[in-house]
Amino acid sequence: MTSTAPAGAHPANGRFQQVSLRNRISLLAAFCVAGAVALVSLGAYATVRTDLYSQLDASLNNGAQKLMNNIQAEQGGAATIPPYFQELTGVKFDFIKSNGQSALQGDVSRPAVSSVEIDVASGKQTTSIRNDDHTGTRVLAVPYRPGVALVISQSLQPTQSTLNQLSLVLFVIGGVGVLVAALAGTAVAATGLRPVQRLTAATERVARTGDLRPIPVSGDDELARLSASFNAMLAAVADSQERQRRLVADAGHELRTPLTSMRTNLELLLASEKPDAPTLSEEDKTDIHADVRAQLDELTTLIGDLVELAREDAPQMVQEPIDLVEVVERALDRARRRATDVRFDVRTQPWSLLGDSSALERAVLNLLDNAVKFSPPGGVVRLELHRIAESTAVVEVADSGPGIANEDLPYVFERFYRSSEARTLPGSGLGLAIVKQVVERHGGSAHVGRAPEGGALFSLALPGRP
Repeated sequence: MTSTAPAGAHPANGRFQQVSLRNRISLLAAFCVAGAVALVSLGAYATVRTDLYSQLDASLNNGAQKLMNNIQAEQGGAATIPPYFQELTGVKFDFIKSNGQSALQGDVSRPAVSSVEIDVASGKQTTSIRNDDHTGTRVLAVPYRPGVALVISQSLQPTQSTLNQLSLVLFVIGGVGVLVAALAGTAVAATGLRPVQRLTAATERVARTGDLRPIPVSGDDELARLSASFNAMLAAVADSQERQRRLVADAGHELRTPLTSMRTNLELLLASEKPDAPTLSEEDKTDIHADVRAQLDELTTLIGDLVELAREDAPQMVQEPIDLVEVVERALDRARRRATDVRFDVRTQPWSLLGDSSALERAVLNLLDNAVKFSPPGGVVRLELHRIAESTAVVEVADSGPGIANEDLPYVFERFYRSSEARTLPGSGLGLAIVKQVVERHGGSAHVGRAPEGGALFSLALPGRP
């Protein structure tokens, strides 16, 4: 059977990724504590072992020195050992010649002798100390006189017993420490991941029900900031949904009127063509045809504005260097072709920024069309582009019309809002909403007020540089 795992994938990594985050944190805490305990235990064991062996070696050296200082006599190359040295428990000694034979008289408990001790007796080594695994002793050899070495040994059983007890204690303490660390890691993970669990539950709730209610936020740590960011995202989504709902509702309301009127006119025309139906005069037919064309134009404008508004709602935006003077001049050329009975007073200063030139052109053109619509024949529309701060310029469009009533000023940039004076004029009520959205997407702001000429004054503040 062939494996379906991707090349280079490690099975252990896949299994570890399947473990929950809480268990991974617990395991990580246990592993970290286990590593720390192991290092501390090894260090403590090595330190105690070195100290115990140092004490044992010092005891052997001290015993050897006392033994050599208390030798009673030497006869024929042999040494006589004081009786009380022979009664020491756990200590064995001997005088070894270079040929490996003992120089002691009498029956004594002799230590194990190897070539190492013979080398000390023959002068090849100055001293030696080693463990004899066969007898379980620590063996020390020091020169006694030329050709003879004193060999003394002591049992390692007490030292090994102490080290074994220490190993057991360190193992038990380390095991308890790892267990406590795992439990603490589990508790910390459960507490620390509770906001993540709330986020997960909220995400699943949004996906399942579409409920965009924010989740509770407590504290000011990273998880709290993550929760706050998630709530901000939910608020943005909720706001977007609300704007879409209002757009659909308002669009449906605005479309209903021209569609109803058009349907009525078309039904009237169709009914007049039926046999035995009253005929319409040519003047009535002409009026109905004019009404249908006007309603079609109104529908075309409204649908175009809705499409433009939906495009401006999209998060994407072209980012390219823009010469704002060229944008204003293109919008002005289009406005002049539409309005032949209005004069334009234009003053511009160089300004550039990053953004979408076609969207900005549409925004300026909407302001110019709005100014032309409310200016009387022979009126003047003033268009200015000038710098107001080091990194901010303003586009001002002022008309010579009646101006905007104070009670209408807060609502002029809302979708489908039309003042009482504007309801009798052509338009969809979306042009100024598009202007505001375009400017805000470019990091600017839109304002409305009264011009010195008496008409309305629209100002678009945009960032950039000269």
